[in-house]
Amino acid sequence: MATLFVPRETAPGERRVAVTPGAIKKLARWDLTVVVEAGAGDGAGISDEAYTDAGARIGDPGAIGDASVVARVAPPSVEEASALSADMVLLTFIAPHRNLEVVAALAEGGVTTLAMELVPRISRAQSIDALSSQANISGYRAVITAAYELDKYFPLFMTAAGTIRPATVVVLGAGVAGLQAVATARRLGALVKVSDIRPAAKEEVESLGGTFIDVPSDEDLTGEGGYAKEAGEDFLTRQRRILTENLAGAHAVITTAQIPGRPAPMLLTTPMIEAMPAGSIVIDLAAADGGNCELTDVEGPVEHGGVRILPGHHLASSMAAEASAMYANNITSFVELLVTDGQIGLDRDDEVVAGALLTHEGRVVHERTAALLEGGAT
Repeated sequence: MATLFVPRETAPGERRVAVTPGAIKKLARWDLTVVVEAGAGDGAGISDEAYTDAGARIGDPGAIGDASVVARVAPPSVEEASALSADMVLLTFIAPHRNLEVVAALAEGGVTTLAMELVPRISRAQSIDALSSQANISGYRAVITAAYELDKYFPLFMTAAGTIRPATVVVLGAGVAGLQAVATARRLGALVKVSDIRPAAKEEVESLGGTFIDVPSDEDLTGEGGYAKEAGEDFLTRQRRILTENLAGAHAVITTAQIPGRPAPMLLTTPMIEAMPAGSIVIDLAAADGGNCELTDVEGPVEHGGVRILPGHHLASSMAAEASAMYANNITSFVELLVTDGQIGLDRDDEVVAGALLTHEGRVVHERTAALLEGGAT
């Protein structure tokens, strides 16, 4: 019988856990033994007792040596990656483009790594799409954070003492996080404007009550899997000019634009921030990948000309219980593709498995990451 091990997350600030008690009950249907490191669920408010009640065993870090599958949330450190054995399957977010040393260590150790951010965006993989499940939370939390931090009401207020106009929120990127931000900001009563380089996003934005910021283009910038492609400099120049006009009246800006496996596109330059009114706020959900804002600092808030820029890469983790439950469902759905009669196998003809496969049999099999390690891509 195969064993799935859930370690305690060690990345600074990471409160999520890869498997919850609810998921363990599903995993038991496939004759998997689940071992959870003591205290792994503490950050998400899940006790060791809750895991044992669900049928898991509690173990120390050394129990990882008996595992067939290791499921985690944040990328392992180089030391943690080097401690895994060649017969293990690792399921995790890994951000390979910015953790190349970790990827190299996993390949050198013969670990089979399935990267959650590389799961292809196809219909049958929707239940495995952890990027979307976590982005949904981040988009919601970004708006709540902006409403808390901003010195202004979001909705229209009409009182005997006067009328207060609603806040204007600008959302950059209309993917999962962006659309959730639009919906949440509209529910709070804000006026919402949205910029996205994909023409198809306009209908989705308007269906949620947002106003789409049109940037004329002769090119369809919709990329593979519904993600945006990298835009050329001519388009970016036009986009920045039009965005600057809209930023002049913005009270909150939420940036969500990311390209899997690449640095985040630069959307907000310093002059654009300087066009915003004093007291406004920017929340950059792409901070961990370099940020959509030129002034973003992944370590904490920055103030420039009265505008505060906050990194938002941690926002899913700040709702650890909900985020863990959704991520655990993603993990469970992925494991279902790997298990047969209680044993773990790898079907490389399965397009979900093939798309997410990062390292296998001592090699980096994901082409772009392999090129980055060889110095052949940027």
